[in-house]
Order: sequence, then structure tokens, then C-alpha cells
Amino acid sequence: QVQLVESGGGLVQAGGSLRLSCKTSGSVLEINNMGWYRQGPGNQRELVATTTSAGSTNYADSVKGRFTISRDNAENTVSLQMNSLKPEDTAVYYCKAQLRASRWDVVRNYWGQGTQVTVSS
Repeated sequence: QVQLVESGGGLVQAGGSLRLSCKTSGSVLEINNMGWYRQGPGNQRELVATTTSAGSTNYADSVKGRFTISRDNAENTVSLQMNSLKPEDTAVYYCKAQLRASRWDVVRNYWGQGTQVTVSS
């Protein structure tokens, strides 16, 4: 059973930093894209940052220059370093992995349970 477990959320003042981590557990054959998404109060879930297995990255315009996504392919983890946080970054942050669990499986999207990030002004 594949699971994605996030950690690192919390409460921080504007201008502060947080680092989110997401570890994939269970049997995994291959992981393609990994990324972070967020859903603020009353908003739809939106892309924050993604990274391919080769290390290419993509960021939402709202976080460019402030957030950095990274992954460790050996550990099947993805992290998000968030600097210069703003109150509008407040949201539940979700980790997503596009992966294939076994050679009998197809590529599927897996999501973590979410971690709350609250930025106070």
C-alpha cells in the first residue's frame, strides 16, 4: 500500500520560513513527477511547485523566488522550502506523486493527507 506522509507545517509569522517534507512509503517501482499543491479557505486546490524525476522544476508565479522544491530519488521524498512567507500563503499543503507501484500496475496519482500552513500578519 503506497502512502505519502507530509510533515513540517505549522504557524509562522509573515516573512518567516517553513520546510515541508513528504515521504513515499510502501512498494514503489518508479516515481515520475512529484509536487506540492495547496488549498486555501474557500479556494480550489492549486499547483505550488512540481519536479520531474530528472530534476526539472515548475513554480506558480505567486511563489517564484520564495519557494524551492527539491527531491531525493533514493529516499522517494520531496521537500518544499518556503521563505518570505505571506499571509496569502496560508493553506493546507498537499504532496502529490505520480508513480507506478509495481510492474503489474499503471501510473497513478497519489496524494498525501495534507499539512496546514498558517502565516500570521
